[in-house]
Amino acid sequence: MSKTHLTMSVNKEVKRITTHILQEMKNRGEKIAMLTAYDYSMAAIVDDAGMDIILVGDSASNVMAGHETTLPITLDQMIYHASSVVRAAKRALVVVDLPFGSYQGNSKEALNSAIRIMKESGAHGVKMEGGVEIAESVSRILTAGIPVMGHLGLTPQSIYKFGTYTVRAKEEIEAQKLRDDALKLQELGCFAIVLEKIPAKLATEVSKSVQIPIIGIGAGQCDGQVLVIHDMLGINNDFKPRFLRQYANLYEQMNGAFKNYITDVKSKSFPNDKEQY
Repeated sequence: MSKTHLTMSVNKEVKRITTHILQEMKNRGEKIAMLTAYDYSMAAIVDDAGMDIILVGDSASNVMAGHETTLPITLDQMIYHASSVVRAAKRALVVVDLPFGSYQGNSKEALNSAIRIMKESGAHGVKMEGGVEIAESVSRILTAGIPVMGHLGLTPQSIYKFGTYTVRAKEEIEAQKLRDDALKLQELGCFAIVLEKIPAKLATEVSKSVQIPIIGIGAGQCDGQVLVIHDMLGINNDFKPRFLRQYANLYEQMNGAFKNYITDVKSKSFPNDKEQY
């Protein structure tokens, strides 16, 4: 078999995850794995591992740009990150956060923001924080044929309203609103919803009460899970919330590698005779 034919054969084996496939996964009880990524190289590794969904999160504002909150990141910056990820993702569904200020309170602006993300990055859907408050924007985007993932519970874009990153919906009034919002987002046509940092019992209840997939982060057992890649790899050395399982400690490994490099350069052991022309 020629190299060209081999490449074509390999490419045919890669099946793109779609919103329809995600729904089928929920229907048969298969959990959905979702992780953030913000650049080409990292997204390529995540995709090759078999991730179902890659979220280009506005958490890039924190982990990539060093901001205290997700609020400062712009639509142009989100499109830049999304474009990089899309070029790497051959299998995963790529969902992009609509950043703060690009959809709240103005459904026309929301549609224009979503269209820009889809056209300029090649992503497969957008994610929006909020429930009935953003119903008009969600509906308008969906009418244009753009898949929308909802986000309820702790919504980081509203951090100054909450005033804290503590667990949400512990009180019945807020819990009932979350239930109602989830049903509303499903009714509007969202293909999935992220539930962030709410009681596990409530998250399980919502997962069972709606037909669409529910993805949890700090929300116990749902139809799937999502984490921020820098957190689960241990790159963010000081961020260790209760809900986080750290799968590596890259901070120490990378720090050690950098120190070894500095030592080798200063001691003139790098480059050696075999590492130069």
